[in-house]
Order: sequence, then structure tokens, then C-alpha cells
Amino acid sequence: MLSLEFLQLYWWSIVSLLGGLLVFMMFVQGGQTLVFSIAKTELEKDMIINSVGRKWELTFTTLVMFGGACFAAFPLFYATSFGGAYWVWLLILFCFIIQAVSYEYRKKPDNFLGQKTYEIFLFINGSLGVILIGMAVATFFSGSDFLLDEYNFVQWQSSFRGLEALANPWLYTLGFSLYFLSRIGGALYIINNINDENIRTNARKAVLKNTIFFLPFFLVFLGWVFSKDGFEYDINGFVMMSEYKYFNNLLQIPSLFFVLILGVLLTLYGVFKGAFTSSVYGIVYYGVGVSLAVMVLFLITGVNNTAFYPSYADLQSSLTIKNASSSHYTLDVMFYVSLVIPFVLGYIFVVWRAIDSKKITSDEIKNDHHAY
Repeated sequence: MLSLEFLQLYWWSIVSLLGGLLVFMMFVQGGQTLVFSIAKTELEKDMIINSVGRKWELTFTTLVMFGGACFAAFPLFYATSFGGAYWVWLLILFCFIIQAVSYEYRKKPDNFLGQKTYEIFLFINGSLGVILIGMAVATFFSGSDFLLDEYNFVQWQSSFRGLEALANPWLYTLGFSLYFLSRIGGALYIINNINDENIRTNARKAVLKNTIFFLPFFLVFLGWVFSKDGFEYDINGFVMMSEYKYFNNLLQIPSLFFVLILGVLLTLYGVFKGAFTSSVYGIVYYGVGVSLAVMVLFLITGVNNTAFYPSYADLQSSLTIKNASSSHYTLDVMFYVSLVIPFVLGYIFVVWRAIDSKKITSDEIKNDHHAY
């Protein structure tokens, strides 16, 4: 049997990887918000919605996998966050419900809400839903307002049940960073997936424009995270504040620092390919870069004796990968089950390539009676 310490670190790495993949997959949400700015005709609008619509289920599936991994490996975190800050998670769930409904009914004849309403729903999913997820993740750095009693039952200290985070201006920096980042990814994906010169030209402009908006928010977020005190615990599990904790985590684990820099450089290279060249493969570099960079940001909240879900109401209620994890036996069994993940990812890659082997064209959408 593998050591408990190794398994806890292994599963936090898996959760972090899924978090990185989820942020990359949000190019679907970003693409939805670009419909009104990139598309100049009804046909172009249909082409964009059908392009991102072919992948929307993968984003939702990745979100479910992220939640499932948290539930299986760190059940106390799942119970505390989803059970305590439930108004935030209900709002996020609502945003994804209206997305599914929109793709199902947008082009249905005689739908009583009208096509425009469903397109607005898609914009809400791609904007409000993404911003809320970003702000929820940012609480990993700021802390949340909860207590755990002796039986580990969560007692949320605010009647707003997670919505009190909206009063913290620092959290918006990650929320809006994620929003503009998803729009960059959406534009890069549209460039790759739609064979139409007008759409590609407008999408390249969107890549540059949203990068200009993204960078200030992201740099302020990094400045806040790397300059703030973090939540550290000692060998006995006692939680205390530690100066420059998250920045020190990078310095003390050089491999994470290297991967973060690599991820940022690959992301920027993908942006360069999309905005300033005729290449359609910027999404590839962007996808790898974003996944790596976000994975590192997740990792530094839980490694090196860091409380990944801290409580500012009571430091000793903060959750770590040690006190929030499943039993040794459960983590060990799941470890061997997780070995099939590369094969599943390989299958998804093959199917993705098969779906995208033929680019979307205007003629295809005109003749497709099952379009979204």
C-alpha cells in the first residue's frame, strides 16, 4: 500500500490538473460571449454557436469530474464548500442549466422564448458563470467565513452562504481574469474550427482586444497572491499566518515555478499565433499553457504545508490535504482506478480530432437541419 502522504499529494495534483483542464475548456463559454461581437450576420452567428456547441458537454463533464474528484479524495472540502457556500454554487449550476437548455431549444421552431433569449442565456453562462467560478476559486487564497465543529459539521458564519465573497474586491481580479481568458480561448478555437475568412479576421481582433483586458486583471491578481500572507500549518496541523506563503511555495519548489513560467509563455505564444499570424493552431499552445499555469496555481494552495481551503473565521477550521482527505484505503483504491485516466484522455483526444477533422463552413450550417 502506498503511503498516505503520497496519496494525498497525488490526489491534490489530480484535482489541480482537472482545474487546469476546466479553465482551458471554458473556451466554450468564452466563445458564447463573442457571438454578438464577432458575428456580423445570422449565418455567422449560427456558425459560431455550432462550433462551440459541439464541445459544450465536455466543459460540463470536466466540471463534474472536478467536483467528483474533490468529493472522492477530499470529502470534507466538498461538504464544507458545496454545503456551506451553496448560494454561489446554485448560481453557477443555474448558469450551466440555462446553457444546456439554450443549445437544446435555440433553433426549435415556435419556441415561446425566442431565439434571442437563448442567445442571451448563453452569454450569461459565459460571463456570470465564469466570473463566479473564478471568484469561488479565489477564496482558496483569501479564505472563507466558516467554522467546523468537533464533528466536522460546517457552520457558515454568514447568512449569505458564500455570496459575502462578492464584497471582497480582490476576488474580482481572478473572476474577470477568467472571463477575458475564456474569451481569448474562444476566439482562438473559432479561428481553428471555422473555415471562414471574415469570422477568422474578427476573431483575431478579439484575441488581441481581450488579451489587453486580461493582462491587467491577471497581473493584479498575481501581485495580490504573491504579496499576501498565506495559511500555513505545522507538523501538528496547527494553522498560522505565514508571510509571502504562496510566493515562497514557488521558490521552495522550483519545479512548480518552472512549470508556471512555461505555462504563461505557451499561453502568450498561443495568443501571438492567433492575433498576429495566419496560423490556426494558437489554441493548441494556449490550451497546454493555460492548463499548466492554472494547475500550478491550484497546487501552491495545497502543497508545502499550505491550507488549501482556509477559514478566516477560525484558522483551525481551515482545510488541508491532510485533514480533509479520504481514508488511506479509499485513496489507495482510487489510485489504481485512476491509472485508466490516460486511456480515457487518449480516447477523448482521438474523438476530438475526428470531430474537428472537417472545419465548419457556411454551406454545412445551411444544410444542417440539426444545428444548434
